[in-house]
Amino acid sequence: MVKLDILDFVKIPEGVEVTLDGAVISVKGKTGELSKDLLSPIVEMKVEEGKITLKVTKATKREKRLLNTAKAHISNLLNGALEEYTYKLKICSGHFPMSVNLEGNKLVIKNFLGERVPRKARIMEGSKVEINGEEVIVTSSDKEKAGQTAANIESSTRIKNRDRRRFQDGIYITEKAGVKV
Repeated sequence: MVKLDILDFVKIPEGVEVTLDGAVISVKGKTGELSKDLLSPIVEMKVEEGKITLKVTKATKREKRLLNTAKAHISNLLNGALEEYTYKLKICSGHFPMSVNLEGNKLVIKNFLGERVPRKARIMEGSKVEINGEEVIVTSSDKEKAGQTAANIESSTRIKNRDRRRFQDGIYITEKAGVKV
């Protein structure tokens, strides 16, 4: 088996400023500033004119996976610096009318399936949540924070010990980062 050196590039879009400090990559754009620690002794990164160069020497399957993971994280940072990621969730209440409110950094769901104790979902720092009637909109320039906030909201209304075909109440993700689910 021959081990090869792999060189890959990520193009930096216009209006985005990228700095590299060791393994921490910082991206600054019109939606704000993001940074991520991509600590990997195998993947070497350099910021050159208009592109980020990723290099792996003597690459096996494992090193190729690490290179592609770093490339995906960097492209998510660059896209987030230009435009915010938006997740949309739909409130479905068939049996009991539930109310959804924001209280600080938590989303509070009251009267879910007639429960007396309200359920709470944690909102990640750096993401914004809006409630428009039967729709909950989560936005953030960091894709991981927006996705985790949407997942927290959806999993807070998970139904246990009931038939899910009959009890379809809950808050469900309908759109992930602009893509319909």
